[in-house]
Amino acid sequence: MTHILLEYFKFITKSSNQHGVHSPFVYDLITKCFYKKTEATYLSKFKLIRKQLLDNKSFIKVTDFGAGSKIFKTNERQVSKIAKVAGISNKKSKLLIRLIAYFKPKNVLEIGTSLGLGTTAIKMGHKNSIITSLEGCSETSKIAQDLFDFNNLNDIKIHTGDFNKTLPKSIENQHFDCIYFDGNHTKKDTLNYFNTCLPTIKNDSFWIFDDIYWSDEMKEAWTEIKKHPKVKVTVDVFHWGIVFFRKEQEKEHFKIRV
Repeated sequence: MTHILLEYFKFITKSSNQHGVHSPFVYDLITKCFYKKTEATYLSKFKLIRKQLLDNKSFIKVTDFGAGSKIFKTNERQVSKIAKVAGISNKKSKLLIRLIAYFKPKNVLEIGTSLGLGTTAIKMGHKNSIITSLEGCSETSKIAQDLFDFNNLNDIKIHTGDFNKTLPKSIENQHFDCIYFDGNHTKKDTLNYFNTCLPTIKNDSFWIFDDIYWSDEMKEAWTEIKKHPKVKVTVDVFHWGIVFFRKEQEKEHFKIRV
């Protein structure tokens, strides 16, 4: 927790708002998406679905392929507690809904389904999105699938298993408008997913990397991603790093308070 607070303090001192942003594309993103209110009907439905998980007191055995949890000490975890402490926060869910509503991506890949709250936020933002979601843990995957089925969230396909196996198969002959990276929070895995997914980009694709300040490793991964020649614009909002590949843009990096 101290690490995150320190990183946030440093972020605040270096970040800005729309003033001084000379890129019309990024200026519009800030003023028409970041600083807009989340559509009330989408947000209320999302909160109702989140409450279903918060009310679920059953226990599951979590298979963790990634960097592990900083909160849970064992793999036996209560669904309600996972939703409360490890699920997408209200602040992130609001912004994710707005981002998806703003860009309206048709074909979406999510790396890290968890209980399905991030997936739900994507669906709230654009109900016509077709989502492929990858989850390592079979028991977590089942909870998410039940959530989608109960709430009639359609066009969501979960691929369960080790990402090193499911990711290459999921992206084969595919192009994605949006990829949401919320899987294994290690430098090695994050960069591996980044490079594996590069063949799927289109000019207007955007990628969202979760928890870029989670650890020194994740900060290093984010730095390398920004340097990649195919990456043209990045927007760091602290809890996420957002990447754009638009060839017509000058290479620029922004830190924006949201």
